Amino acid sequence: MRLLVIEDNDDLAGLLAQGLRAAGYESDRFASVEDARIALSTVSYAALILDLGLPDGDGLDVLRELRRRHDPIPVILLTARAGLEDRVSGLKLGADDYLVKPFALEELLARIEAQLRRPGQLLGAELKVANLIFDTRERRCMIDGKLQPLSVRETTVLEHLMRSKGRVVSKRQLEDSIFGLSEDVGSNAVEVYVHRLRKQLQERGSKAQIHTIRGVGYLLSEER
Repeated sequence: MRLLVIEDNDDLAGLLAQGLRAAGYESDRFASVEDARIALSTVSYAALILDLGLPDGDGLDVLRELRRRHDPIPVILLTARAGLEDRVSGLKLGADDYLVKPFALEELLARIEAQLRRPGQLLGAELKVANLIFDTRERRCMIDGKLQPLSVRETTVLEHLMRSKGRVVSKRQLEDSIFGLSEDVGSNAVEVYVHRLRKQLQERGSKAQIHTIRGVGYLLSEER
C-alpha cells in the first residue's frame, strides 16, 4: 500500500520513508501544503501522515479540505504541537489520530496499522482467493500452503488485485500503487508486471486467475 507523508523536515521525512518501506509500505513524501493538495488530487493513497507546521501554511488546512469534500482517507497528524487544545482541534477537524514529536517509529507503524484495520479500510491480516493466500503482515504469497517468491512490484500488484477481488482495477490504479509520484512510468510497465505475475501464478498451480478487461483494467477471480 502507498502512503503519503507531508513533512518539511527532510531528515525526518527520509527516516519515515525508510521505516515505512521496511514495514512493507511504499510512500511519497512532500514538504508543503501545495504539494499535499496536488498529490492527493493525483494519487489514491491508503493513508496520510501529515505535519502541521509547513513552509506555505498549516497542515490543518489540508485536513479541513479533505473532510469538507468527504474524503475518508485516514489521517494521522504528526506534529510538535503537544498542547491539549491542539490535539482536540486536530481531532475535531477530522484527524483519525494524533502523534506528538518526538515519537517512536514502532508506535507510528502500530497506529497506521490500527487505522487501516478499521471497518471500510484496506488492511486485513490475510487475503484469500481460491488456493492463493496473501499474508499482509509478512507480505508473503502462498499457493496451497507453499511459499511463492515474488518481486516487490509483483507483490504490490498481487496485493492490490486481491484487495479488489471481483472488481476491476484500472491500469492507473496499479500505476499509483507501484510507482506513486516518485518515478517515471513506462507506457507498458503495468502490463509487464501483470504478465509476469499471471505467468507465475499459472505455472505454480494457482486457482486464482488475472483477467484483462480491455480498455478498463484487470480483475482477479477464482478459476471456474
